[in-house]
Parts: sequence; structure tokens; C-alpha cells
Amino acid sequence: MIFTETKLKGAFMIDIERREDPRGFFARAFCQREFVANGLKPIIAQTNIAFNRTKGTIRGMHFQFPPAAETKLVRCSRGAILDIIVDLRPESPTYLNHIAIELTEDNCRALYVPERFAHGYQVLRDNTDTSYQVGEFYTPGCEGGLLHDDPRLGLHWPLPITVVSDKDRLWKNLDEQREKIRQRMGSEPI
Repeated sequence: MIFTETKLKGAFMIDIERREDPRGFFARAFCQREFVANGLKPIIAQTNIAFNRTKGTIRGMHFQFPPAAETKLVRCSRGAILDIIVDLRPESPTYLNHIAIELTEDNCRALYVPERFAHGYQVLRDNTDTSYQVGEFYTPGCEGGLLHDDPRLGLHWPLPITVVSDKDRLWKNLDEQREKIRQRMGSEPI
């Protein structure tokens, strides 16, 4: 695997190294040893999948507060998504900065999302499948989210938005929950 750290410390794009032959290709998509060697947490508590019928669909911006903060390894196995993460670590020099990475069935790229980041994506093609390997169990009392269209975040979604869940529409804007996020995300070394 090829690990490329993004401008957000601890967040990595992970590309596969294809071994091709007449049958197609074979590649490693996860390896505990390689994750540890790159300073990533190799724990997988759950694996989740999402099927998205319609391009333009938004999922996010989701996170869990400590003590149930979660890492995510996100990959698109069919179709394409634009994946966006936001740094919610108050002590980070990139606090509230974000990156956007296109994950597609063709590039086989994954995005490693560290703990204390918000995560969401927009579906770029109809009938898209996405998988998440998550480092912590889903904990409803620790769940949080940001509005996908909060002007304060400055997120750019490339397509007109077609579908957003009621739950995702009801998150408060950043200014209304900024202090809560700062307090609950704590100050851990990065």
C-alpha cells in the first residue's frame, strides 16, 4: 500500500499497489503492520457499508466525541464519491480546516480519517457503494455532526444536492456548537 499524508496531520490517502496479470489485479487493501508503521491505528471495531441510489446525495458531516472517537477507513467499491473531512482537534494547527478526496471504484483509493474529525461525502454517480472500517463501536451518546452547508466550514460540493437525511439537516451550525465541540474534543497531543 502507498500511504500519503494529507495537509491534515494524521489523515492519509491510501493507494493500492496493483499486482496485475491476465486475470486482472490483486492488491492489499489493509494490513495491521503497515498501518502501525505509518503511525495509524489498525483497530477495526465495525465494518459498515452504504448504498446510495442517487448522485448528489450527501451523507455527513458525522463524528463521535471521546471517549468513543473513531477512526475510519473509507473506500468506494462501486461508483464514486467526493469525501470531505474536517479537523475538529482544538489543539491542531489545522483546526476546522478540511480536505476533499475523490474515491472511486476505478482509483481504489481509501481515506484514513483520524479520531476527532468530521466526515461526510457526496455521491457522484448513481448506485454507489461505500464501505467504512471503523475503529470504535457506534455510540449514540457520543454522536455529533455538522451541517454539510454551514457557510463557516466553506465545504464545496460539486453537484446539486439531491438527498440529505432529516437527521443530517437538523445538525446545528458550527457557531452554535463550537464551544461544546472544543470542550468535548479535548486536547490530546497530535
